[in-house]
Amino acid sequence: MALIDRLTSYAYLIRLDKPIGTLLLLWPTLWALWLASSGVPNPAVLLIFVLGTFLMRSAGCAMNDYADRDFDRHVMRTQGRPVTSGKISGKEAVGVALALALLAFLLILPLNDFTKELSVLALLVAFIYPFTKRFFAMPQAVLGIAFGFGIPMAYAAVLDFIPLEAWVLFIGNIFWAIAYDTAYAMVDREDDIRLGLRTSAITFGRYDVLAIGLSYAILFMSQLWVANLASLSNYFLVGWCAALACAIYHMKLVSTRKREECFQAFRHNNWLGGFLFLGIVLGLSLN
Repeated sequence: MALIDRLTSYAYLIRLDKPIGTLLLLWPTLWALWLASSGVPNPAVLLIFVLGTFLMRSAGCAMNDYADRDFDRHVMRTQGRPVTSGKISGKEAVGVALALALLAFLLILPLNDFTKELSVLALLVAFIYPFTKRFFAMPQAVLGIAFGFGIPMAYAAVLDFIPLEAWVLFIGNIFWAIAYDTAYAMVDREDDIRLGLRTSAITFGRYDVLAIGLSYAILFMSQLWVANLASLSNYFLVGWCAALACAIYHMKLVSTRKREECFQAFRHNNWLGGFLFLGIVLGLSLN
């Protein structure tokens, strides 16, 4: 394989063409950094977390493709992925994942020991998640833990302890992940059933739309609780209401249970996360 083709395959392996996953991982991290820093994060710490988010999401994608290599070829949406199509070997994918995880760890070396200890747990969850769909009825909850680990890490890096508001934010993020990743799982539900995999879309069955709505409700209530704990001004509600409008739009899309609409709802969650971040910024900076 020519060098340019191999590099292109590596780019697809870490989803450079699909930044939505990085953004869904980044928004909760930014929520936490702004809250922990009272709206004025240290630029060096901010850069570390932004780069670390990209590296860990990329590592997770590589590990996911290794874990799903025997399933992806049977799903039309994923059969062209580099590992399952044979463009990259399984060992190469694992090597890429480990190399990116090591780079992410080197990034946080300037931070305190508490943050480093949490990073080990974050790595374990990120690498375990791709295998949970084989035996766990709700792998989306594990994804929520993996995608939310930037929250306690951000508080640890800034404050060297994790307050109640961080855990409320963390739990809310788990339910947000259940909401958007259930919509994503609805796209592949028939294929996953045929392959014997487990997802929240299968577990919820005909209550899938209701479950997504309830998960969104928990997210938005948790955000209001965090706003109260952090003494955010009412300007927080500007972003909160815009995010709520996004969630209502997503519910309209997923209620059709059509593949294209469900996938559109999943991708649109980037805006929801961004509006919640806007609310936090406004709530901290305008009093």
